Amino acid sequence: MVKVLIVEDNPYDARLMSSLLRKDGHEVFVAEEGGEGIVIARQEQPDIILVDMGLPDLDGQTVIALLRDDKAVGDPIIITVTAWPPDTARLMAEAYGSDGYISKPFKVRTFQAKIRSFLESRRE
Repeated sequence: MVKVLIVEDNPYDARLMSSLLRKDGHEVFVAEEGGEGIVIARQEQPDIILVDMGLPDLDGQTVIALLRDDKAVGDPIIITVTAWPPDTARLMAEAYGSDGYISKPFKVRTFQAKIRSFLESRRE
């Protein structure tokens, strides 16, 4: 079973992502703040982490950097979740060290396929 950590302060977005991921059979953990997300990542060592860029305690860039530098987290796929325009999101995701991005608002019809694609790319 794939473990997914969602670091998202918007309760609606967190519930929607969580529901869609559970439908695909994933074990889902949710953190509303970056610091909480780092703690959960250390404990659970998720396979994939979705990080919102606008968190109340730490910005997403800082969270991603801390996750990448923390050996206790393992080597998860880290995805930036952002409302930035797609070109900016792609550039910033690369600059921040994430493996990709998902734009907000995301399309329910394609969200699960994007997650599957990220997971499959890691297996190759």
